[in-house]
Order: sequence, then C-alpha cells, then structure tokens
Amino acid sequence: MVESSITHYVLLAIHLIVGFILVFFATRAFKRTKYRPMALLVIGFTLLVLGETVIEYIFAFTGESVGKIIEEAFEISGFIVLIIAVKKS
Repeated sequence: MVESSITHYVLLAIHLIVGFILVFFATRAFKRTKYRPMALLVIGFTLLVLGETVIEYIFAFTGESVGKIIEEAFEISGFIVLIIAVKKS
C-alpha cells in the first residue's frame, strides 16, 4: 500500500516537472518571437498541466464529483485554447 502511494507521488512529480518544462520552453519561444499563437500555446499547456495535477489536489477535499468537474473544465479549456492556437498559426 505504501509503495503504491510513493509511486503515485513520484509519477505526479515527474508529470509536474515535465509539464512545466514544456510551459517554460513555450514561454521562452513566445518571448523570442512575440508570435501570438505561441502565447496561446503557453496558456493551453499551462491549463492542461494545472488541471491534471494541481487543481485535482486542490479540490480533492470538495468531493469527488465537484473536483473532477473543475479538473476536467481546466483540461477542456486547455485543449480549446490549443486548438485555437493551431488554427491561428
């Protein structure tokens, strides 16, 4: 039981690290190019990373259904912003 929770937290940490590395590189690319669709990519990636990890744990105490709805709303919003970014590029 303890091993599975440790594995869970290790995978969560890796997910956060890789996700924020992606956001970091997208932000640097936007700062260099000032290309507006790149800013949308940054926003979309940030929403996806936050929705999948941070928001899930922040709202875990509100109940499974409410937290899941908020988490999914962040992820759906992130995908919508990414679609807009791709369409504008």
